Amino acid sequence: MDQLRAMEIFVEVARQRSFSEAGRRLGLTRAMVSKHVLQLEDRLQARLLHRSTREVSLTDAGQAYLAPCAAAVAQAHEAARAVASAGDELAGPLRIQAPSSFGSEWLACSVARFNLLHPQLAPSLHVDDALLDPIEHGFDLTIRVGGIPDVHALAMRPLAPCRAVLCASPDYLERHGTPRTPHDLHAHRCLHFSHLTAGTAWHFSQGEQRETVRVQAAFTANNGLVLHQAAQQGLGIVYHTTFLAWRALQEGTLVPVLTDWELPLNHLSALYPASRQPSPKVRALIDHLVAEYQPEPPWDRALRGL
Repeated sequence: MDQLRAMEIFVEVARQRSFSEAGRRLGLTRAMVSKHVLQLEDRLQARLLHRSTREVSLTDAGQAYLAPCAAAVAQAHEAARAVASAGDELAGPLRIQAPSSFGSEWLACSVARFNLLHPQLAPSLHVDDALLDPIEHGFDLTIRVGGIPDVHALAMRPLAPCRAVLCASPDYLERHGTPRTPHDLHAHRCLHFSHLTAGTAWHFSQGEQRETVRVQAAFTANNGLVLHQAAQQGLGIVYHTTFLAWRALQEGTLVPVLTDWELPLNHLSALYPASRQPSPKVRALIDHLVAEYQPEPPWDRALRGL
């Protein structure tokens, strides 16, 4: 028995809760998947899975075995990749997609620094606020704010927290006043990012208290830079990200409001197809971005103490 292969198959069955689906993803028949799992159970002298006609679930032994098994499989794959890529220089095209605001404000410089380290690479950075399917459009790596649209098709690695902030220009606040509670926003001009998954419902929390305000958008755009400029012109209160607002907040051209209330925390994530292991150049770029943006991203460090 190839124990590593059997462990890999068991992990996939546990994730998919289905022999058939695991087989489809691994390119095996259901019977072959079942055979490998049975051989693994026989070797361990423990039953790992409950089988029924409708679903597959983990036994207590399977639950205890899954995490260390998955870690061992991942470590073995990583070791094989390290051997395969030893001595290889990173080279060739590298297609990256990112939101316009983050791509222009931060990612472009990060990719440029990465390219200086690996001059044989030819990065192509596509910035677009549309939620493009990275597999359909052929991107090696997609940077996205928020969750994964298809957890089965895409793998994710978190890069940094993506904090939200409400802010407006001093001129706007002088003319219209400063909101003291979330519901005060009903009396204000609100600048809305049309790709927010919650729509015009803005969610707030303060300890155990939760508030949701459905704002009447006075100005809407599908691009964060557009909203940033509109807010600086005094058009209204913008639902912003700190990676875009940080400099204006430092300089005072935008002022944070409702700072006693928290907005939902999102994340910047690196996405790549789950159906194949990331190439050395994709892994290297992700590692580079993690090193630049963690444990605290530079835009949040710049705002510390404000």
